[in-house]
Amino acid sequence: MSLTNEQRLIRDTVREFVESEVSEAASTAESEQQFPEAVWDGLAELDLTGLTVPTEYGGIDVDELTYSIVNEELAAGHLAVATALSVHCLATSCIRTFGSEAHKERWLPSMADGRPVGAFALSEPHAGSNPAEMTTEARLEESLGDDNSDEYVIDGTKQWITNGERAGVVILFAKTDRDDPGTITQFLVPKDADGLSVGKKEDKLGLRASDTTTLVFDDVRIPAENRLTAVGDGLQAAFSILTGGRIAIASQAVGVARAALEDAVAYANEREQFGDPIIEHQAIGQKLADMQTNVQAARLLARDAARKNEDGVDPMAASMAKYFASETAVDVAGEAIQVHGGYGYTTDFDVERYYRDAKITTIYEGTSEIQKKIIAGHLKQ
Repeated sequence: MSLTNEQRLIRDTVREFVESEVSEAASTAESEQQFPEAVWDGLAELDLTGLTVPTEYGGIDVDELTYSIVNEELAAGHLAVATALSVHCLATSCIRTFGSEAHKERWLPSMADGRPVGAFALSEPHAGSNPAEMTTEARLEESLGDDNSDEYVIDGTKQWITNGERAGVVILFAKTDRDDPGTITQFLVPKDADGLSVGKKEDKLGLRASDTTTLVFDDVRIPAENRLTAVGDGLQAAFSILTGGRIAIASQAVGVARAALEDAVAYANEREQFGDPIIEHQAIGQKLADMQTNVQAARLLARDAARKNEDGVDPMAASMAKYFASETAVDVAGEAIQVHGGYGYTTDFDVERYYRDAKITTIYEGTSEIQKKIIAGHLKQ
């Protein structure tokens, strides 16, 4: 899959930024469990926070393949950074796709500049793989007058929210009738709305620099015009946006796997045992050959899904890419540790971080099991 000159330029620009800024900040950010805000500012300076924002609102509006490339490059340096940006882009994509002209004018230019950061609030403590079980409710309170002051009153808790602490705007999915799954609707909620608070920050195996929190909505009131979809259309809207999101996760998984592979190859060429570099030992050489082949296969699946998504939503292609690439990332990162031997199990080498980070790609935005369910569903006659 050949790239255009513009796509190569963006890839090379992001790769240079990753080498000079992102990778250097990763270890400190992970150990301190704090997102590297200076890196975010650098993303904004490169216009990457406006990847999915139309040019008329200050963004750069890249195609799906370019978006895939950017996610791979960023994840090769630090998955937490790539994840934060992709969730921000989910939020801008929702406003772009479902928002009114007033919403776009109000939010997109500043989000393209990097602030406010966006969050995407779908999952709940008891509603992860099946969002229809969500209990967060947005009740419509109609004004008694004719001053267009109708409000939605929101109560509930969302969990596993990336950018939960950092976000300034939240794309929220809630039922207008708690007992009716057919009323799931999408809303735009400013983070500073009264009654909206940040709950527990998760202490995670990997992705430790990413702020993953609960969001608690306690009698949060928003204007009725902050409803982004028709009542009941929220779940379909979420699924359509998440198809692109899954391609981004697949690309991030490729980035993590690529970084692990590159480190393993470098180490295998340098490390000697029994008088030869260990890459010359058949067991290691064949291991690296399998890793290389699978990384390339995952990349091709991700880029194929990106190209297909340009022509319309293709859930099966996105699910195949995410399933294969995420499982590949776990396998390749694990093998990279094996190539490093005891050193790979220490924090002196980045491969242990790649291994911890890779696992989340098999879970968020739809587990591997859900991806296989989607693929099988498309195969059903």
